[in-house]
Amino acid sequence: MKGPLFYSKILLFGEYGIIKDSKGLSIPYNFFKGALKTDENPSETAKKSNTSLREYVGYLEMIHKNSPDLVSFDFEALKADVSGGMYFDSSIPQGYGVGSSGALVAAIYDKYAQDKITVLENLTREKLLKLKAIFGKMESFFHGKSSGLDPLNSYLSIPILINSQDNIESTSIPTQNSEGKGAVFLLDSGSTGETAPMVQIFMEKMKQEGFRNMLKDQFIKHTDACVEDFVSGNVKSLFGNLKQLSHVVLDNFKPMIPAKFHDLWKKGIETNDYYLKLCGSGGGGYILGFAEDLDKAKKALKGYNLEVVYNF
Repeated sequence: MKGPLFYSKILLFGEYGIIKDSKGLSIPYNFFKGALKTDENPSETAKKSNTSLREYVGYLEMIHKNSPDLVSFDFEALKADVSGGMYFDSSIPQGYGVGSSGALVAAIYDKYAQDKITVLENLTREKLLKLKAIFGKMESFFHGKSSGLDPLNSYLSIPILINSQDNIESTSIPTQNSEGKGAVFLLDSGSTGETAPMVQIFMEKMKQEGFRNMLKDQFIKHTDACVEDFVSGNVKSLFGNLKQLSHVVLDNFKPMIPAKFHDLWKKGIETNDYYLKLCGSGGGGYILGFAEDLDKAKKALKGYNLEVVYNF
């Protein structure tokens, strides 16, 4: 048995900001994927995943009991499959900000949810918001409060434009230019990041008036501008706003940037060879990079492994 594939995602813009109603843009990233599976001779990893799925079933039963109108599952089939050794076979790295739990949630919903909203129907805003609410509840098992965006992206496999918490829509982004010199890339920090502690730090900082003002007047302002520039394909303006955003993050989100990347981050802003930003909650995992000239960025980041996500 092997179920359909669900892909990882990248939140290009909006990390932390979407908690406070900034715009956001999330795109599927097909390099990593996962599927539900059963094997004759499961590996240790498969057994571990199966154990975690057993716990997850109990959590889903609790969701259904507390919110019967939100979502119901075919628990009989789900329990039978989990007892039969089903696990989530995934190449998506955990703690890297590319949505490993989101893909699992999407796979479970796709296979076991009753009266499910499908990708093929007309996705009205109401349906998208309902899916987001269901996925938010389903994903909270993995790392505390979840917005539901990662599983939504993985389930639909289309770019999602977040206008505000209760206003999301599917969107199209400019077609990649395979001949283009510019690129969005991932930089491996070499360590995993934990979402919950990073969000905790953010929430603590939010108690300070100065931090709240910075978030509203600088961080959200530049994030929103970046989203608008990216969706409309305005590359020149995008890089101007990216530079500002990268600067704001370096000045105000230091704990979320692995220490050994502080200088590299600063160097990008000073030379304009590349600009770095957080990918997800930070603290480790991937760092997102943007370059108008990828070859220049590669030279400047010699010794680091760059994975290209999108070409301008």
